[in-house]
Amino acid sequence: MTKFEELGLNQDILKGIKDLGYEEPFPIQEAVIPVLLTGRDVVGQAHTGSGKTAAFALAMLQEIQPKNGIQGLIMAPTRELAMQITEEIKKFGKYTKIRVVTVYGGQGMGIQLDALDRGVEIVVATPGRLIDHLKRGSIELRDITHIVLDEADTMLDMGFIDDIQFILDLAPEDRVMSLYSATMPTEILRLSEEYLNNPKQFLLDADDLSGDGIDQSYLVIKDRDKFKYLVDFIKPIKGQVIVFCSTKYRTRDVARFLHQEKFNAVAIEGDMSQHRREQTMGKFRTGKADILVATDVASRGIDVPRVELVINYDIPNQELLYFHRIGRTARAGAKGKAITFVSYSSVGDWNLIKRQIKVPLEDLNEKMGIQISIPDPLKRQIPSRRYGGQSRSNYSRGGRSRGYGRSDRDSRDDRGGGRRRFNDRGDKNSYGGRSKW
Repeated sequence: MTKFEELGLNQDILKGIKDLGYEEPFPIQEAVIPVLLTGRDVVGQAHTGSGKTAAFALAMLQEIQPKNGIQGLIMAPTRELAMQITEEIKKFGKYTKIRVVTVYGGQGMGIQLDALDRGVEIVVATPGRLIDHLKRGSIELRDITHIVLDEADTMLDMGFIDDIQFILDLAPEDRVMSLYSATMPTEILRLSEEYLNNPKQFLLDADDLSGDGIDQSYLVIKDRDKFKYLVDFIKPIKGQVIVFCSTKYRTRDVARFLHQEKFNAVAIEGDMSQHRREQTMGKFRTGKADILVATDVASRGIDVPRVELVINYDIPNQELLYFHRIGRTARAGAKGKAITFVSYSSVGDWNLIKRQIKVPLEDLNEKMGIQISIPDPLKRQIPSRRYGGQSRSNYSRGGRSRGYGRSDRDSRDDRGGGRRRFNDRGDKNSYGGRSKW
């Protein structure tokens, strides 16, 4: 097996790796690090938990010089992921004297300006807030030598593609650049062709969406019975648990019910202030809370190695989100469990996800002897179910009203900044196209 010492990393970085208890690199680290150290660009297709953060972070730390200005730029779609990347870089670079700062929407600009004034070598940013700094001159890209686009497909989905192109056009052409994405839609391929120079491609796990190493199962039940089974499955767990819900309102309700049952649970969703979200995640990461109830805003921004169980309280609205959710367990080669609750109305959506799962999937209805009887809407009218004192028909399946539907309508600013447009002069126009700035 290859050792980190064989990848060409210096002793200061190796000491940081040793402190973290790592001895052998993951496949993507073994493949990507030597290529980046030769100065060649990289396109990596790898899913969550594959170790890609360390792959680009270690290579960047090796090449960047302390006290020489901002040389490294990493762009991520959400503030949670940006903060997670920053923490990883700090751990790996513990002995390097290289400083890193996170800039993202939702945090006061003054805090970020103070950190930048003290001098940094690496900036981890969400695109919207990075452009704010570029416009006011608090961040300059003239000395950039390394650029990373992490989870590029998510940034595309969130409408950041124009912002990314604006930023890259300001950066020096002579730089080492890498792009990482779980999927490779046409727009991402075009972006890589335009901004990366003859990149070496690594399609690690490109055909594997199975969630290997995770014991996956599902239970088809009535929606009103979900909480009872949630409690049953959580009680015997000794490690930490993440419960994913479809909407912020469902998240609050589930967290409240868990509190009533005397579980030590915290919640994270879109309407929380940035301070409260950081406080909540801090409790979960440090083990002060055993259960995290979250919307999909957290599915890509959590790296907690002690998560033993992930429960999909609701079916995700995209097939790929299922794998991002369950990827919060079985981190760094560990084992984990994932249980999905399938309400009668979501059986069709679940069947689409099941086709992508390439490992054994346990049917808990069969194991537990639970009989299911899915109503046929063509034969009779299904009465509206009541939830939280209101009929389901009173809940919106989208938009701004209280949402009971499957799509999580957290605001775009909640994910790290909105889409900003620029005219030919480079002036900032509207935030979402509504007002002049």
